[in-house]
Amino acid sequence: MRRTTVKGAGARSSGCRPAANAKSRMQALGRLKQGQKNKTETAYGHHLQLLLTAGEILWYRFEGIKLRLADKTFYTADYNVMRADGLLEIHEVKGVWTDDARVKIKVAADQYPFRFIAVKKSKGGWEYEYFD
Repeated sequence: MRRTTVKGAGARSSGCRPAANAKSRMQALGRLKQGQKNKTETAYGHHLQLLLTAGEILWYRFEGIKLRLADKTFYTADYNVMRADGLLEIHEVKGVWTDDARVKIKVAADQYPFRFIAVKKSKGGWEYEYFD
């Protein structure tokens, strides 16, 4: 049995819930509303702004393109980025990659003529995985 004490309120609550694994804890947080960024996406947006200022990219937009993969199945990438040479890239920012997310980006890369890039935050900056 797990017991939780709420400090300052003098109330105690206890429950008999099984311990959650990392995946279920992540899913319990739910999804943000469309157009809202999580902390990792916000940090990557700041990184893209630096690249824009430096002239390495010409444009970027958060959740700017929605791609149809199949009937009732869509993929909205985190960032659409136009490089300085005019190539349009689709950047998917993840803290943790799930199987579902990896399948969707691979299917989208097979169907559309964009360069798809998986972006993950690392200690020294950003790690990239390319789907061509």
